Amino acid sequence: MQRKINIWFNIDWFTIILYLLLVFMGWINIYAAVYNEGHQSIFDFSMRYGKQLIWISAGLLLAFIILLIDINFYSYFAYAIYGTMILLLVAVLIFGKEINGATSWFQIGSFRVQPSEFAKIATALAISRYLSAFNVKINSFKSYIRLAAIILLPAVLILLQNDTGSALVYFVFILVLYREGISESILLIGLLIVVLFILALVFSKFVILIGSIIITFLIFLALNKDFKKTGFGFLILGSIIFILLVVNQILEIHLSNYYIILIALTISSLIYIYSSVKNKLKNVFILLIFLFSTTAFTYSVDYVFNNFLEEHQQKRINVVLGLESDPYGVEYNVNQSKIAIGSGGFSGKGFLQGTQTKFDFVPEQSTDFIFCTIGEEWGFLGTSVVIFLFAFLLYRLVGIAERQRSAFSRIYGYGVVSVIFFHVAINIGMTIGLVPVIGIPLPFFSYGGSSLWAFTILLFIFLRLDASRLELL
Repeated sequence: MQRKINIWFNIDWFTIILYLLLVFMGWINIYAAVYNEGHQSIFDFSMRYGKQLIWISAGLLLAFIILLIDINFYSYFAYAIYGTMILLLVAVLIFGKEINGATSWFQIGSFRVQPSEFAKIATALAISRYLSAFNVKINSFKSYIRLAAIILLPAVLILLQNDTGSALVYFVFILVLYREGISESILLIGLLIVVLFILALVFSKFVILIGSIIITFLIFLALNKDFKKTGFGFLILGSIIFILLVVNQILEIHLSNYYIILIALTISSLIYIYSSVKNKLKNVFILLIFLFSTTAFTYSVDYVFNNFLEEHQQKRINVVLGLESDPYGVEYNVNQSKIAIGSGGFSGKGFLQGTQTKFDFVPEQSTDFIFCTIGEEWGFLGTSVVIFLFAFLLYRLVGIAERQRSAFSRIYGYGVVSVIFFHVAINIGMTIGLVPVIGIPLPFFSYGGSSLWAFTILLFIFLRLDASRLELL
């Protein structure tokens, strides 16, 4: 049963004030980032800050319209919106304009729009619609497949546009699924894949294989609590390795130690499987699957890294991992950004006094690297205030999501939190050199109409849903 209420009395005005404050601070910092003494007026529409004011005004109009739309629209048309965005992502591959190496933009005259920014909203709506449907069990195989399709389809299409940063955002929806009860093992597998990918870049395959074998034996010991059987398994593997080493030396086959251990592991695994069936040992088969899957994944990392990532993306990852140094190449942006932020000190150089900013030492300082302008001109205090405001916004959005009576509204709310959190964490992280530069904007701060409108729509749909939460009895 539903009852109509006056939504204007139930809108979370405090969150709207936070939104307006962040947008205003972003506008001021865009002005500082591209300040030109020949164009001092902040209302100069030939400059980026003037154009951003137009995007802000249009964004506020969009927000107002969203608040007027009935809440049922978002759930009823969630799949239709998602399908439309998928078509647009396909269309931009065919008709889009290439900018900075990515074919992600539609251009009509001087106006440009990036569909991938809005596809996040559609994906959040589609996930919410699916998981809130009657009799959907999140931990069923069918749900895994459907949810993976909903999330991966736009991610793959965006990856084809050569926009890796925007594609990575979609994987953060795993946090939404975790809140809704997805098995923790799925998260553990995801974390393991990330860790293995990094380890495979830092260490040799031989070291990782040895480490994986040791970890597998330790897990077997912890599960079965039998030192004798664990030691026996280790002895079998060690004996086969020794025999293969001797044969390799005598016959001069010249196999590397890595392949010798891999062959020994394969042979000993057949013995382990036979022994586990005979002695009714638990978890042996599962542990062997884990071990060989880990080995296969590690072996494939080099191929994926060298064939699927662009050269500049490879260098950015290597630089962050300390495997490569390129101070005048891919490291230049980050180094200049860190210099700008560090030079701000505790309280900053003052508004419009940033030398790194004023002389354009930091590329993309009004878009992806807007945070360095905050750090240089407002210092530690200013960056702390910005981070606090984002943290408080996220905290409040989590609270709003938890008070929803509708599963659709709650799930969508966590989608909003996840997307904003990822953008804030990664954007700030890349400006201070903690993560590779992947080119995603800082919400409400970075210059650009697509980004600002997308985050505005994303947020205000949730606020609209929240405003009508009391209609459900």
